[in-house]
Amino acid sequence: MVKDRLGALKAVQSDDGHEDDVDAIEASQGQFMEEFFEQVEEIRGSIDLIAENVEHVKKLHSAILSNPVNDPKTKEELDELMAEIKKTANRVRGKLKLIENSIEHDESGGTSGADLRIRKTQHATLSRKFVEVMTDYNKTQTDYRERCKGRIQRQLDIAGKQVGDEDLEEMIESGNPGVFTQGIITDTQQAKQTLADIEARHNDIMKLESSIRELHDMFMDMAMLVESQGEMVDRIEYNVEHAKEFVDRAVADTKKAVQYQSKARRKKCICILLLIVVVILIVVGIIIWVVLATRTTSSVIPGNGNNNGNNQTPRSAGSYSNDDDNRTQRRFQN
Repeated sequence: MVKDRLGALKAVQSDDGHEDDVDAIEASQGQFMEEFFEQVEEIRGSIDLIAENVEHVKKLHSAILSNPVNDPKTKEELDELMAEIKKTANRVRGKLKLIENSIEHDESGGTSGADLRIRKTQHATLSRKFVEVMTDYNKTQTDYRERCKGRIQRQLDIAGKQVGDEDLEEMIESGNPGVFTQGIITDTQQAKQTLADIEARHNDIMKLESSIRELHDMFMDMAMLVESQGEMVDRIEYNVEHAKEFVDRAVADTKKAVQYQSKARRKKCICILLLIVVVILIVVGIIIWVVLATRTTSSVIPGNGNNNGNNQTPRSAGSYSNDDDNRTQRRFQN
């Protein structure tokens, strides 16, 4: 009877298709995580670039304030550097936002697992690092603003115009450089240079104000995100530190184990050598005993042969004596 194998064949095909789907999903997930880590490395590189540019900005700030004469080339380099920082920061913020949206989408869909936890950890770490760098940049701009303000204050004092701190702040916020020239005589070259320096510092402050306002929204958005993730990041750092301690301890224990193993191997070799020596001594002792016993046996056997010969001699003499007695008796009888 021929059996119908169509159902079994379909079942096998269905199982094979299911396995293929699982393999395809795993491959797709692996490719997704690989692309994610590439994106993480790109973001980390951009953040490092911002940090380097911030350090360069600090140097340019010091160069500008230490130079008594305005240097347009240095200011142009500073403007280009600040524009580059702004562009890179916006790019990093956009990529971090995309990762955040992707994580929220997966969480809302009920997705969980190690991959999602890894993505959340990486996002939190990058966000925190980005905020730290941007905080340093914001502090750099604020410090430069205060130094420019102090430079304006000193120049006004040199020009003979006494201005209080609050009045100076109002003059800066007004955005009108003409308020600084009121009451200042610009007949001399030094006065003109002083006025030019005041206007230059005022322009620097106005640019800083604009830059700070542009970055404020981005900075606050990322800062709030990092603050909400702070506990998780702190926990991660705590686990990393403890993991490092455990690794160091494990390395030390491994070194001790290797030393103990080496000592144990050395002791084992010594014990084997001692055992071999003992066995050799026992064998040598046995050989010596056998040799001595053999020599003793050889010396005893010849002595017994001589005793037997001596016993035979008296018996022969006795036999001769008996013959004489018999002859004597026959003689008397006759």
